[in-house]
Amino acid sequence: MPDLTRLHAHEMAALLRKGEISSRDLTAAHLAAAERQNHALNAWLVIDRQKALAQADTADARIAEARRGGAAALANLHPMCGVPVGLKDLVSVKGGQATAGSKILKGYIAPFDSTVTVRLRSVGAVFIGKTNMDEFAMGSSTEHSAYGPTANPWDLTRVPGGSSGGSAAAVASFHAPVSIGTDTGGSIRQPASLCGIVGLKPTYGRVSRFGIVAFASSLDQIGPLARDARDAAILLHAVSGRDPRDATSAPEPVPAELLSLLPGDDEAAAYVKGKRLALPREYFVDGMEPGVAARVREAVAAMEAAGARVEEVSLPHTDYGLATYYIIAPAECSSNLARFDGVRFGHSDRTSGEYTSDYLRTRGAGFGPEVKRRIMLGTYALSAGYYDAYYLKAQKVRTLIKADFDAVWAAGFDAICAPTSPTVAFPLGARMDDPVSMYLSDACTLPVNMAGLPGMSIPAGLSDGLPVGLQLIGAPWRELSMLRLARGYEAVTARAPWRDLDPADLHLTDDPTTPSPIERSERQKRAATGLRDQA
Repeated sequence: MPDLTRLHAHEMAALLRKGEISSRDLTAAHLAAAERQNHALNAWLVIDRQKALAQADTADARIAEARRGGAAALANLHPMCGVPVGLKDLVSVKGGQATAGSKILKGYIAPFDSTVTVRLRSVGAVFIGKTNMDEFAMGSSTEHSAYGPTANPWDLTRVPGGSSGGSAAAVASFHAPVSIGTDTGGSIRQPASLCGIVGLKPTYGRVSRFGIVAFASSLDQIGPLARDARDAAILLHAVSGRDPRDATSAPEPVPAELLSLLPGDDEAAAYVKGKRLALPREYFVDGMEPGVAARVREAVAAMEAAGARVEEVSLPHTDYGLATYYIIAPAECSSNLARFDGVRFGHSDRTSGEYTSDYLRTRGAGFGPEVKRRIMLGTYALSAGYYDAYYLKAQKVRTLIKADFDAVWAAGFDAICAPTSPTVAFPLGARMDDPVSMYLSDACTLPVNMAGLPGMSIPAGLSDGLPVGLQLIGAPWRELSMLRLARGYEAVTARAPWRDLDPADLHLTDDPTTPSPIERSERQKRAATGLRDQA
C-alpha cells in the first residue's frame, strides 16, 4: 500500500469503495503529517483531530452500508465521501472558528454552517481543519495574516502566495488532497501557481457565498485547490449549485461529467486536438521573469504539438485591470467591513464606555495595516464628490474588460492561455514595504474576476527550481471544458520529469528544529531594523 497522503482524491475514492482502505486510516495519516509539519509551514490555524476522526468514522459507516446495498448504492456515493479536505479560515463551520486571518474575529465561533460546509458534509467529506490566509483575503502572500505568515514547501524562505496560501501549502505538502480557497483577484490561482498545484476559480455565481466572510461581494468566489484536474473537478461538483440563501447564486446546472473527467491519458490527450486557444500578448507583462514566460510558452507549445491551434490575440483593456480592481475591491471592502463595530461579534474594546471612541479603538486594534489601507482607499473612492470620478468610472472600465473577453468567445476560441503569476514565489518580507509591488503579483489574474469568468492555474514546470503556473481562462459556465483541457495538458506532459518532484524543502518540515515562518519573519524584521539603525 503506498503512502496514503500521496494518493489523489479520486484514487482514494476508488480504494474506499473497494474496502482496501478506510477513511479513518486516510484521515489519521493526513492529520499526522499536518501536525508534524505545521510548525515549519504555519499552513493550518486549526487542526481538529477529534472531529475529523469522528467524521471519518461516519464516512466509513456510510460506505459500508452502501457496499451492502450493492454496486448501484456504491456508485451513488459522491467521490468526496471519506476524503479529507482543508477549509480556508473564512468558511463558517458551526461551532468552530472563522477568523478570516484577523484579530478582530479572534474568539468568534460560527453559529451556523456555510453552504459550502453543508454540501461537503452532505457528501461525507472529512474536515481536517482551517487553513491560514491573508487577513480578510487581502493580500498575495499570506504575510498579512494576524497569525503569522505561511511558508512555501518548495522553499521555506519564500511565500506560498495568497490569500489562500495556507490552503495551497497544505495541499502541496500532502496534508490534504484537496482544500477550499476563495478568489477575489487571483487568491486561488496565484498561490496554486506558486505552490505547484491546481487551483480553480469558478464562474461568479457557480458556488454559493453564503457563510463565507466577505471581502468584495461582486468579485469573491469559492473554489477548489487540488493536485490534479480530476480532483479539482470532484470538489467543484460537491460545492456547486444554486442556493436560495445567496442572491448572486446562479441557477446553472452542475455538470455530472465533472465526476468522470477523462480518466484515461490517451482519451484526455485526444481532447486537446482541434481546440482553438488564444494567447493574449498583454499578459506577458513588463517585469515578468524570463523563466516564467519560457515555461508558459513551452506549455502552450506542448498543447499545440498535441493538435491544438494557438493564435495570438489582444485584450486591449488588460492594462487597466489593476487600477480598476484597486478601486472596486477596496470600495466593496469598506462597505462589507463596516459591520465589525465591536458590538455584535468579534473583538471589542469598551474601555472608554463611549460608543464612538470604543468603535475606533476596536477597529484600530482589530484590523491590520493592509486592511486599514484598503478601507481608507475604498471609503475615499465612495465619498461625496469622488464616487463618479473613481468608483463609477471603474465600473465602466470593468465593462470594457469584460467586452474584451466576450470578443474572444465570439471569435470561436475554446479557451485563453496565459501566465498565472509574472514571477515565481518571492522571499518572505520582500514586498511587505512596497504595496504596489505586492499588488502587481495579481496582474495576470485580476481581469478574470472583473469579468466574472472561470479561470484556473495548472502546474507548467519549474523556473530556478520553483513552480510556474499556466492559467486557463474559459467562457462563462464552461468549467467542464476548461477542466478537460487541463486534464489533456496533464496527459500530454505526464512523463515530464518535473511532475515526479516533491517540494524541495518539504523534508525540512519533519525536523522540529526548523524555524517557523513566524520566527523567520521576526528575524528578518530585526535584521532590517538593525540595518536601518546602522544607516
